[in-house]
Amino acid sequence: MTHPTSPFRALFTGLSAFPLTPIRDEEVDEAAYAGLIERLVAAGVDSITALGSTGSYVYLSTGERARVAQLTVDHAAGTPVFVGVGALRTREVLANVRAAEAAGAQGLLLAPVSYHPLTEDDVFELFRTVTSATDLPIVVYDNPGTTHFTFTTDLYARLAELDGVASIKIPGLPLSPREFAAHVEAIRAATGNQVSIGISGDALGAAGLNAGCDAWYTAVGGTLPAPMLAITRAAVNGEAERASELSADLQPLWDLFAEFGGSLRVTAAIAEHLELVAAPSLPLPILGLTDSQKRRVAEVVETLNLH
Repeated sequence: MTHPTSPFRALFTGLSAFPLTPIRDEEVDEAAYAGLIERLVAAGVDSITALGSTGSYVYLSTGERARVAQLTVDHAAGTPVFVGVGALRTREVLANVRAAEAAGAQGLLLAPVSYHPLTEDDVFELFRTVTSATDLPIVVYDNPGTTHFTFTTDLYARLAELDGVASIKIPGLPLSPREFAAHVEAIRAATGNQVSIGISGDALGAAGLNAGCDAWYTAVGGTLPAPMLAITRAAVNGEAERASELSADLQPLWDLFAEFGGSLRVTAAIAEHLELVAAPSLPLPILGLTDSQKRRVAEVVETLNLH
């Protein structure tokens, strides 16, 4: 039996920005973090997702995560806040859920974090347990690059039938526009069009939105919201070509992501260059980029006028 469309689905649309959680002297830099959140509010993002991969959630204690969740809500000025709650143990996931609820979050982001490989039944039971424990809507976090778990369309369909699952965050794929649209439509069909579908992978954000995704869950948008909002608004307004052009203009940035192993280190280097956070800003043992790599990031930021 399928459930009716999630009443929370509309909440998970548009641009959801994933801010860094800056670390200074091995502690969360609360002042810098608050500044990042206020920057996103001023830009007009549709929602803020704290403690995603860009927010280094797996490197923080339960207490630190509770504090970050509270800081986000306190400085979001009414912008919807979603909080990442993934952890190795379901016990810790539920503790993170309670902290997010107490902070006043409006949604949760749940990743199937693991050391030993998880089965589809493991992951389904995790989501069943969490949806049974909270009334907050949940985003299914599908990011095999970090969790090393690959969702199937069949698992999407099973999860969409759980009350509380409101959105699925899918990874970007190097597909043609026609193939991408067919991929998104296949997920919609499998899930009975009950949940929103969000794209991740910043270089493919425009392609995903143009293919029919409802939301862009963006890493770099947590530091550079303005250009990502321009892409999102163009796509949402049906200006697919304009969205693609704006994304193509950022190709030097996407190239850095590919060369330097993803968005986290590059995004941190951008935030440090713009003096939004103090360097180094990532949790050890992640060292961040080298000085020469940071100079290359700075050159791209200045050439593209990314501020």
